Amino acid sequence: MISASLRPTISHPPLLPRGHGYDVSALVWHPPHGELLRSTDGRELWLRVIEPGDVAALQRAFTRLSPEDIRRRFLHAMSELPPLMAKRLCNIDPVHESAYVLMDESVRPHEIRGVGRIYVDHTSDNAEFSVVVEHDWSRQGLGVLLMQRLVDDCRSRELTEIWGYVLLENRPMLELCRDLGFTQRLVPSEPGVAQLSLRL
Repeated sequence: MISASLRPTISHPPLLPRGHGYDVSALVWHPPHGELLRSTDGRELWLRVIEPGDVAALQRAFTRLSPEDIRRRFLHAMSELPPLMAKRLCNIDPVHESAYVLMDESVRPHEIRGVGRIYVDHTSDNAEFSVVVEHDWSRQGLGVLLMQRLVDDCRSRELTEIWGYVLLENRPMLELCRDLGFTQRLVPSEPGVAQLSLRL
């Protein structure tokens, strides 16, 4: 489990799973580099905003995802993350999107272990989310941490809702969002897909 808390400037209470006993006391805030996180097994990650220089690391992270992980994240199969797509994902338009990475700086080159992202629709004051965590780093509370950061981001933008599409077979994400208070509804036009949403 990753032990973390909100950055000090956030006034909203932490959005943490009910009844899961998450410890939110061990975050070290080092702006602008990010937040230093330590897992229970002693591994460290930096949570920070994605950067244009992360293209190669993002492509390497993609190669470590299983076909199942890729389908759960993109809702269809992909054999690779093309350079142009990787570049686009690392060069965000901050008016319309945010993206955060969990960076492992204990190895060379540095590696991305997780990514959380929102795409903002200003006309309806909401944002669509996506979260992916590398398998070897799963069940450490990283998905919760990334989702919390995305919720904080949406609140700072004064949006009214955060939502995302999730495959019904993706039980870990369904359970994570349920524990965070998201509501779930089926998507009639997309069998096997649920829309998860949280009013802010």
